[in-house]
Amino acid sequence: MTSLYIDIRDDQWPLVYDEKYNVSFCGFEKLHVFDAKKWRNIIQYLLEANFITQECLVKPLEAKENDLLVVHTKKYLKSLKWSGKVAMIAEVPVVACLPNILVQRAYLKPMRLQTGGSVLAGKLALERGWAINVGGGFHHCSAGRGGGFCAYADITLLIKNLVVHRNVQNAMIVDLDAHQGNGYQRDFLGVPEVYIMDMYNRHIYPKDEEAKRAIRRKIELGNKVEDLEYMLKLRKNLKAALKEFKPDILVYNAGTDVLDSDPLGHMRISEVGIIKRDEFVFEICKEKEIPVVMLTSGGYLRKTARIIADSIMNLKNKGLIGCEPKNKVTDKPERF
Repeated sequence: MTSLYIDIRDDQWPLVYDEKYNVSFCGFEKLHVFDAKKWRNIIQYLLEANFITQECLVKPLEAKENDLLVVHTKKYLKSLKWSGKVAMIAEVPVVACLPNILVQRAYLKPMRLQTGGSVLAGKLALERGWAINVGGGFHHCSAGRGGGFCAYADITLLIKNLVVHRNVQNAMIVDLDAHQGNGYQRDFLGVPEVYIMDMYNRHIYPKDEEAKRAIRRKIELGNKVEDLEYMLKLRKNLKAALKEFKPDILVYNAGTDVLDSDPLGHMRISEVGIIKRDEFVFEICKEKEIPVVMLTSGGYLRKTARIIADSIMNLKNKGLIGCEPKNKVTDKPERF
């Protein structure tokens, strides 16, 4: 049994977060377009709206070396002890000049904690029907290679732990981040039990042709795609994917870098479009009684934290998520 799986109280939401998720390189993180306090800001908006209390939240455990070795090679983990390597992954060149002990504490430890959060969220989704890790979604990292701000392969770890510890046989990844999710794709090449649907901008990073061979339903979009085209393609393809494949769990990589004016996504999805997108994914999972785990993944504008918070509140308002005791007796057994 993995030490990352913990039990939660009935009054807690399967909403996974720790204050230590947030990255700080002595201010150097401001040199990156990524909002390194995005995760804190999401929770702050939810608290200010009286949507949650601190007691609702689930604090994960940090993924330690033995947890990471379930997927990662020893050689890769050892390479993270070189600051130059981490600087390339984090895309902040000045990090190469920092002592590795600082890099471990300021960047890699928060990433390991978020990775532990993704693994835990997988377990909680099976128990409650849904879970959200307010972090994670490091879809550019594979067993032996990091990149694109992604140092650990949390999506691969989430699924592999469910297979080993929860007898999950089939999993679906629905990746709606603006970028191709080449990390887990490399890890699951030739694994028919993992169905990958990826909808991304074909003109931007990483353009990983080898990894694309793992995608079962590939929706390649152009620059400047807007809400109507986006939602029509999402609805058509996700419905078709779920006719082709019946997963025991759906891992939803909910990147917000599809947002209009995001500097890296180059797409034009509105704030309302993102909220409606998330709603549709949760709605179809509830309809088909498929547990869903959401990871927040990419999103590079300061305003994305509020959009994610608004989306989570909308999911509750629409009756798609809620704090239901896992042992609650109902007339009809339901996952939700």
